[in-house]
Amino acid sequence: MWTYKDYHTLMAKSSLFQKSLEKTLIKAVVKMKAWKYDEYGSVDVLKVASDVSVPEINDDQVLVKVVAAALNPIDYKRRLGYFKATDSPLPITPGYDVAGVVVKVGSQVKGLKEGDEVYGDINEKALDGPKQFGTLAEYTAVEERLLALKPKNLDFVQAAALPLAIETAYEGLQRAAFGEGKSILVLNGAGGVGSFVIQLAKHVFGQPEKALKAVNETGVAVCITGPIPPPGFSFFLTSNGSILTKLNPYL
Repeated sequence: MWTYKDYHTLMAKSSLFQKSLEKTLIKAVVKMKAWKYDEYGSVDVLKVASDVSVPEINDDQVLVKVVAAALNPIDYKRRLGYFKATDSPLPITPGYDVAGVVVKVGSQVKGLKEGDEVYGDINEKALDGPKQFGTLAEYTAVEERLLALKPKNLDFVQAAALPLAIETAYEGLQRAAFGEGKSILVLNGAGGVGSFVIQLAKHVFGQPEKALKAVNETGVAVCITGPIPPPGFSFFLTSNGSILTKLNPYL
């Protein structure tokens, strides 16, 4: 006679077996599907390949099973060769933004583990040596510091749409020394970056006490506020998972 306890014991064992099987299958995977191009040019150079090698990870990286990825204007500009002088070697798998599940961790990774749902921009510097193998693939290798845990209230598609655009907006406002009591004119406010500038200016930079409280509630040991460089600047976006972690309470 089966009992309620017997049922749950069986389900638990089944779940453990499933996870073990998934790990075994992942280790066995050496090839994956991915978008790639072997030369710079129009959209016609972009092809789907099924024989792309799954990226090897460095000690500070994790391997992410891609659930969702996003395209940004920088992706087509890269494909056209606008910054080929600082680009990675061809062939290239495009894609900066990703949301997915960690399936493998490097020996130096401390804050993430297998099974974690994460999101981020995988290229630390947007124009200077972006990764040869991007996010438009089944798997992608990412440094731990570039990722954040996916907010539970967002699905993978929603999370993948955020990183590059929201980090660009955040860094721009930060370096412009925008803050409470100041006004801002946002051109192209309906676009990805522009819409985030408007929301961050109102809810984060325009309310420093609320922002400080939200950051503290994430569990940081010490939160330091201080002066920000004055306006009149140019900058290149740098991906940083800590920015996403800081903004998670607002998403």
